[in-house]
Amino acid sequence: MMIAPISIGPISLDMNVFLAPMTGVSDMAFRSLVKRMGAGLVISEMIASQAMVRQTRASMRMIQAHGEEPMVVQLAGCEPAVMAEAAKLNEDLGAKIIDINMGCPVKKVVNGHAGSALMRDESLAARIIEATVKAVKIPVTLKMRTGWDDNTRNAPKLAKIAEDLGIQMITVHGRTRCQLYNGRSDWNFIRSVKEAVKVPVIGNGDVVTVEDAKNLLSASGADGVMIGRGAYGRPWFIKQAHDYITTGTKENDPSLQQQIDIILEHFEAILELYGVEGGVKIARKHLGWYSKGHKDSAEYRVHVNQTECPIQMRALVRNFYDQQSELM
Repeated sequence: MMIAPISIGPISLDMNVFLAPMTGVSDMAFRSLVKRMGAGLVISEMIASQAMVRQTRASMRMIQAHGEEPMVVQLAGCEPAVMAEAAKLNEDLGAKIIDINMGCPVKKVVNGHAGSALMRDESLAARIIEATVKAVKIPVTLKMRTGWDDNTRNAPKLAKIAEDLGIQMITVHGRTRCQLYNGRSDWNFIRSVKEAVKVPVIGNGDVVTVEDAKNLLSASGADGVMIGRGAYGRPWFIKQAHDYITTGTKENDPSLQQQIDIILEHFEAILELYGVEGGVKIARKHLGWYSKGHKDSAEYRVHVNQTECPIQMRALVRNFYDQQSELM
């Protein structure tokens, strides 16, 4: 399957498989690793526009970048003026693309009339898009769902509104807000969004194998694929998906020794970003995801979740993967 390079305004991307923005996951430590391993684009965690304008410590940490060019910052909010101010602030801080979140289904976001709640208010959604686009000189993109529920799947209509207001790429997660992450992502419906606009459309949802990535493109006609949960513990997966789409070749996972090096590199980056105490806690989930599918991984995760010392954590990682090598 041949897929053309994607242009987001003046920015051209040769790799058409992206890392999704994921709260608590796609921080700088993970983004920079995934980007180095071959992702076409990586996107920051969702940042509340109000917090960004106040420049809270957490929001400023979310936009730290290292080796992620072009830096993409995703903003969420429900006030056009605040979204515009937050977008301009990020442009001034070096962002190259602003992504507007109209897809988050989490209750506290939706109850704040942001995220996928905006799909129920096309007028407000349009005002937010217009204000954000006008506030910056860099490209603005949009991520959304197919609609609020099965009776209001208005993604094609909202996509056209967004394109007319200057949005330069649209990502569609193939579920409604009311589905949350249940059921299946409707890749076929994404095609109706692709047919409604001329800007690039990226398909998202349920891509956990390289075959899924290729099948999503075939079903949706999308220009690229965005991978979220499928990249948990597999920062190399996005490159594998791209290679399979473009060449039909299934690349092997890194060797166990290479995985140890990747995991420890990721661990050190987490400690540097959050400090020792916070970093060890945050690293636990990633170490658990890396171990998925390996023998005795459940017991290993118990030990990881009980360990507070980074020296002991490093030893756990090495011992576990050494044991995996002996089992081969």
